[in-house]
Amino acid sequence: MPQNDIVMIGKPVKDMYGASMGKVLGTTTEIDGTIQTVGINCGSEGLKEIPFQQLVVQPDVVIFIPEWRLDAQKMIREKELTIRKLTALMQIISENSNMQSDAEIIHEKYKSKWNSLQETEFTIKSKLEDRITEITKQEQSIKILLFDAKVQAKSNEITHDTFNSVQNETDELLHHMQHEKAEIEKVREKIDNMTLDGVCSDVPDQAVDTSCAKQMENDEVPEPNLPEPPTMEVNSDHSNQTSVVTHDTNDTPDENVESSDWLNRMHSS
Repeated sequence: MPQNDIVMIGKPVKDMYGASMGKVLGTTTEIDGTIQTVGINCGSEGLKEIPFQQLVVQPDVVIFIPEWRLDAQKMIREKELTIRKLTALMQIISENSNMQSDAEIIHEKYKSKWNSLQETEFTIKSKLEDRITEITKQEQSIKILLFDAKVQAKSNEITHDTFNSVQNETDELLHHMQHEKAEIEKVREKIDNMTLDGVCSDVPDQAVDTSCAKQMENDEVPEPNLPEPPTMEVNSDHSNQTSVVTHDTNDTPDENVESSDWLNRMHSS
């Protein structure tokens, strides 16, 4: 769908864990008309401008994808591709040792890319840790507020109906935060498991040992299994077929990856 045909102004915005963020106030565009950022009215927090590539537009809601998630997805895909390329390179050398001199140049290129990704990984892990710390502090504040409301109910400062309303709202917020923390842990585990173990990462002076090549043939690079923003029609509680707007970027998830249950939370929240 052309960006000019996207109708989002006035729509509610939620993060992908179901928490409400505000409403779309307007957009800024490039000179060719493509949407650059989307302004979200966040009430007392004021206006937040979000890059358009971090949003998924649906008929009844606009979904916000956190930056850490997009960065982690991109890095994971690049690491997996680099592992596959290094594995393929070592297999080629094992089959034809005469190509070793040519392979050394390519090998240095892949190793340089891997080292660069290791630096990116450190930065992303730091962002994930900061986000976990932030969520933990928010959870503590919510629990204190809930406990104080319980004390007020017991001392007849507020009615039990009011306390139940407070509890329902805080339970929903905590539920959203638990979803995000669980996904962050999943991403961190995925990153930690991505190593060059089992891949002969150095081009030897002689042909690669046959046993090493066989080991690489048996090693399978894990496919990305992070929940993906939807890139095709999906089922929801409100419609049988929901058309989802995607963005033409190099980081667009594969269409064959099954989307997680986070999309359904947009409609059930």
